[in-house]
Amino acid sequence: SAGAPRPLPSSGPKSLREMPHPLATSSSEEMGPALTPSPDLLLPRSIADKDLSLPNGTPVDTSSPASSSSLLNRLQLDDDLDGETRDLFVTVDDPKKHVCTMETYITYRVTTKTTRAEFDLPEYSVRRRYQDFDWLRNKLEESQPTHLIPPLPEKFVVKGVVDRFSEEFVETRRKALDKFLKRITDHPVLSFNEHFNVFLTAKDLNAYKKQGMALLSKMGESVKYVTGGYKLRSRPLEFAAIGEYLDTFSLKLGTIDRIAQRIIKEQLEYLVELREYGPVYSTWGGLEVELSEPLEGVSACIGNCCTALEELSEDMTEDFLPVLREYILYSESMKNVLKKRDQVQAEYEAKLEAVALKKEDRPKVPTDVEKCQDRVECFNADLKADMERWQNSKRQDFRQLLMGMADKNIQYYEKCLTAWESIIPLLQDKPETK
Repeated sequence: SAGAPRPLPSSGPKSLREMPHPLATSSSEEMGPALTPSPDLLLPRSIADKDLSLPNGTPVDTSSPASSSSLLNRLQLDDDLDGETRDLFVTVDDPKKHVCTMETYITYRVTTKTTRAEFDLPEYSVRRRYQDFDWLRNKLEESQPTHLIPPLPEKFVVKGVVDRFSEEFVETRRKALDKFLKRITDHPVLSFNEHFNVFLTAKDLNAYKKQGMALLSKMGESVKYVTGGYKLRSRPLEFAAIGEYLDTFSLKLGTIDRIAQRIIKEQLEYLVELREYGPVYSTWGGLEVELSEPLEGVSACIGNCCTALEELSEDMTEDFLPVLREYILYSESMKNVLKKRDQVQAEYEAKLEAVALKKEDRPKVPTDVEKCQDRVECFNADLKADMERWQNSKRQDFRQLLMGMADKNIQYYEKCLTAWESIIPLLQDKPETK
């Protein structure tokens, strides 16, 4: 009948067996649209197709540059090609320490350049602290519940473990906050959010916080979700596949993160031993006049290997681990949006049941049921779009991350090889002079 509720949009009736698993080894072409979680969990297939060699050493693309550094540079240039069409650019830099009577904290300069009509000026520069970024994220979650909000770096400061005012920690956090804002800037919906506009432009953000931004909070009224009282019968197959993928993805990344931390710890312990090991040869050389030159060479060689290992460990700590942790948090954010979607669908199902149980004949479905169905459709569409966008970003980020890691390891072993090769002439027999 005309008053019957509209069917919810779906990818079609598929059994779980027919749906490709996110971690399956099938090609992306066989998996269908980008909505389906990608099989490229950790090593995007596009790397192997284009830029790397086959396991037997045969290059796939003979025209590729020889060094991984040039590959990485070319990759970054390719990723920046769409920069010309963008109309909003945001950067986070210039961290400063503020010492007050009650507290000590760090602020960061947030610079915005834009041609959008929503902004009164083409350029802004404001200072923000971590809790301001946290306020922004909370406001985005409240006003855009159907969208995936990028994660903030964790406030994981434990006394005696992490010095949150150290140069290394502040720089790591600055990079993470910069990436957080850039991900919002690149989003076709979040970048137009009024809370984001206020964050980028307001000289005194605290004034807006105190006001509660009553006018802006109305934006989220049409998509409010119910947090309890309803239980979802079953999650649609496509969203069940997404949930399963996110669980497996975060589990695998968590394992890689723990192993990587152990490797770094062992590298640093090995570094301590090397630093004690090298000078022994130098001391020995002082006692052996005839052997002093080769022994000093070995000592210098070990010193060079120490420097190379220290750089490799720093790169893993500052560049590799933060990306893993960001995506673990990202998957948790996506799970939260998925739960909100489930809650709205559960509310919709409960309302339909309530209508069906009523004895009196109703020619039309009640307005509140239709509004609830609209919210479900809104969640479905936004979640699918954000999942596709997130998968594309993940492929690019992990491609660049793994290429960079390969590059750093190549550099490390090349430095060690060069160091050891340099002392071979010193160790070879020299013709005796008569």
